[in-house]
Amino acid sequence: MNSVKNKVAIVTGGGSGIGKASAKALAKDGYSVVITGRREDPLKITAEEIGTDNVLAVTCDVGNQDSVKNLFKVTFEKYGRLDVLFNNAGGGAPKKLFEDLTYDDWQKVVDSNLTGTFLCAQEAIKIMKNQKPMGGRIINNGSISAYAPRPDSAPYTATKHGVSGLTKSISLDGRKYNIACSQIDIGNAATPMTERMKKGVPQANGSTIVEPTFDVNHVAEVVLNISNFPLETNVQFITIMATKMPYIGRG
Repeated sequence: MNSVKNKVAIVTGGGSGIGKASAKALAKDGYSVVITGRREDPLKITAEEIGTDNVLAVTCDVGNQDSVKNLFKVTFEKYGRLDVLFNNAGGGAPKKLFEDLTYDDWQKVVDSNLTGTFLCAQEAIKIMKNQKPMGGRIINNGSISAYAPRPDSAPYTATKHGVSGLTKSISLDGRKYNIACSQIDIGNAATPMTERMKKGVPQANGSTIVEPTFDVNHVAEVVLNISNFPLETNVQFITIMATKMPYIGRG
């Protein structure tokens, strides 16, 4: 288990879905948790549901460098250290044919999924390498799409492939600071983002089928378990998915 008694975690995209479930699990385990997202109301609701004084809600656009710097500044000023960063914030583009995507469609996904992961990891490393004890853990939310795309998902798929490369680079570059970096690739956790699965989603063969989902709290359990490993142990990549989702053999 992590030897730091007063553990501190930042969860981006912490107001809903995977981030919300993970923030709750970390707080229940005794972490001081900073939840962040672009919308203030969901953050307030999540903080109220956690219901303890060890949660701090900070609005932040992870694709904006100044906003990210403020997030980590506020965190450090309040807690004085950072043990875990869960890079969870992100999203996809409107469903369009590849040739109909606009530059703005593309850039918004790049900013939230890839640039946001980079900016948050960079600020986390600056804190983790200078604290005592030195080190920490960064967990990046990848995706099944980091391996196999869905139809009409180029911005999302490309950025999630990019996150995989970023995860490897952080793992390598963080070694000298005792910083571990993991990636959790999630397939069909039951969140507002996957509600559409119940109505059917397009497949590579042109059909549309209903896809199974699974309890998002199982993702939170994995995030917590990774967070609590000692820093000499790392889970480099892990996939958690609905058992019968059409991933194996997708395409």
